[in-house]
Amino acid sequence: MNNETTQKPLRWYDAITMNIYYLAITLRSQTLTPLIVPLLVQQFVGEETKGSSYGTVRLVSLMVALLVQAIAGSFSDRSTSRFGKRRPFIAVSAILEILVFIVIGVIAGTMEGMMGYYALFAIVVFSMVSANIGHGAMQGLIPDLVPAEKRGRYSAIKAFFELPLPLIVVSFTVSRMISAGKLWAAIITVCAVIFVCAVLSLFIRETPQKGPVEKVDWESIGRLLVMTLAFTTIILALGWGVRLLLPYFQTLNSTMAVILTGIVGILGMLLAIAFGVFLSVRISLGKQAKERPAFTWWVINRLAFLVGANNLSSFVLYFIQERFPQYAGASAAAPTAQLMLIVGVSILLISIPAGWLTDKFGKKPLIFLSGILAGVGTLLVIISTNMLLIYAGGVLIGLATGIFFAANWALGTELVPANESGKWLGISNLAGAGAGAVGAYIGGPIGDGAGYVVLMALYGILFFFSTLVLHKIKKTE
Repeated sequence: MNNETTQKPLRWYDAITMNIYYLAITLRSQTLTPLIVPLLVQQFVGEETKGSSYGTVRLVSLMVALLVQAIAGSFSDRSTSRFGKRRPFIAVSAILEILVFIVIGVIAGTMEGMMGYYALFAIVVFSMVSANIGHGAMQGLIPDLVPAEKRGRYSAIKAFFELPLPLIVVSFTVSRMISAGKLWAAIITVCAVIFVCAVLSLFIRETPQKGPVEKVDWESIGRLLVMTLAFTTIILALGWGVRLLLPYFQTLNSTMAVILTGIVGILGMLLAIAFGVFLSVRISLGKQAKERPAFTWWVINRLAFLVGANNLSSFVLYFIQERFPQYAGASAAAPTAQLMLIVGVSILLISIPAGWLTDKFGKKPLIFLSGILAGVGTLLVIISTNMLLIYAGGVLIGLATGIFFAANWALGTELVPANESGKWLGISNLAGAGAGAVGAYIGGPIGDGAGYVVLMALYGILFFFSTLVLHKIKKTE
């Protein structure tokens, strides 16, 4: 891309302004995904199909997120706005997200049954549009503004705002409000954080991009649409296969049913991860995908890890309800929030040191360590007989996640073309959005049919699988 920019020198606060909106994005996600949406789905559809119904919401909304994030990243790459390449997208995203949360509050207070479910479904899908307008653009900020030798540290600051801080805020404020039945107080809190983060993002020291820039490549946009449809079709087909087999397994003795469900479930997720990413990257990038094969393997590594990490939080409320009958209904929100707090504090403690360790010892060794730690932490969770052991597993998962987010993102920024970072890192949302879609759409019926302990075990296997593909990530110039 032929463009002229003279970037301003970095100041200490640039690490804050260019990453602060990740706090808003993750806060809205951690409020919706493990708390508001599963509780409202449970309220609207009942106990019997809550996992499958929630999985369907996740699949559709996250595939929309995948498409919008990649398109927003591509458009922001070409933006010549006098306000900067990325900042206008963040501002629009914030305004729309505040409106989304207001509508969710109205739905929760005025609707019931399947009408409530369909309305919730629609607004969650729209939320993925509004959130990813900003998310897709801001992913280009570190490649735009930060020299390669400092990206580990800046990625660690990104991880800090993206993970521990929002988890802690949710645990101490939003989750307690929801547990106490004060949904509107939680919504107002989230909206206030989104507003403040958006305002601070306006101070990002972007230099406006001057022309000439490449025109929008509509063929590339078409490829992104086909990519999304292909990835969605793969997940739908594999999820349909799992749902088709589960009733048959349930006619067998309980042990055999659990074993076969586990085997089919993990095979379905692995196929969705590997085949889905290979086909999707090939469709979206064409011959460029062959020129940079490490990018595809990086997305596979990222997706495998995030299927486990994202969906542990998505289904932990149902897991706690199943394992500890005393936590029925909304009462499970309190221990869920406590676990999120512990995970958040663990991420907080490791996220900044992880950036320094990444720059010192390299990205791939730290990514390998994170997969092992997360797998062991998940094992502790699934063998737990009390909440204390679950919290111990949460510590390991939190440490692993903090390390992974810093090291993995720093590695990814080195694998994409500098002049198309928004587009390529938007495509990498095959991992971010795909994680929820794969883990929830395929995993939801497994939780309904075989239990959420089995489902958590599958996520643990995926952590270990993520380490196996690291040797395929070889940087090419």
